[in-house]
Amino acid sequence: MAMLKKDKAVCLRTADYSETSQVVTLFTSQSGKLSAIAKGAKRPKSAFGGPIEPFSFGDIVYSAPRSAKLATLTEFEQKRGFLNLRKNLTALNCAYFSAELLEAFTEELDRHTELFDAFLQFLTDLQAADNRDGLGLLILFQLTLLAEVGTKPILAECANCRNRFSDKWREIHFASSANGLICPDCEQAFTDKIRLTKNAAGALADIKRISSAGDKTLNEIEKTLIHHFTELMHRRPKMAKSFLK
Repeated sequence: MAMLKKDKAVCLRTADYSETSQVVTLFTSQSGKLSAIAKGAKRPKSAFGGPIEPFSFGDIVYSAPRSAKLATLTEFEQKRGFLNLRKNLTALNCAYFSAELLEAFTEELDRHTELFDAFLQFLTDLQAADNRDGLGLLILFQLTLLAEVGTKPILAECANCRNRFSDKWREIHFASSANGLICPDCEQAFTDKIRLTKNAAGALADIKRISSAGDKTLNEIEKTLIHHFTELMHRRPKMAKSFLK
């Protein structure tokens, strides 16, 4: 008999399994990413209070038999969570993009407690943010995600020669293959480089400046990060289209 486990979780994605059941991808505090079947979730009087939706949040109980690919979700006591994100399209797009990246860059049952806490804080802040602040929050979360999964970009110095970043560099580039900013002396060696304005490079080098950056700078940074995620994933993230208009 499978052991029951308790955890806290946010739903990243759902898919219909049958007329009455769902398969849900959860991001949990103690177990990381968890794929589970929620039997009967779409019944009006289900144990889950109806169909589970993305960004539902609360306490879960689940069982994970060794022979099964999917855990079985037995309880989901939903708390006041993040369903208000649906009232703001920009916030909702930012949330879906973060969920897509979380699913792509984390392994099943690989614990990331600090990343879970950062994700909760991101969603909490996102609900109260305007469109510009929402994009800034997304950028900061994306950088946190990369750091937490072990691929933190090098942004305070040249990723190749390690000279400290300076806004006096005559040209500034970002190269995914170098995983960071590239100085003028090194840029010729990287064919995948993207040229950055001094404002965008300066905000990446000192992320405290992101919160006060203008729309043009934030859009430039996000397009650079989308390029980087595309290189890392070997495909463009599905939600990227919402930020490349």
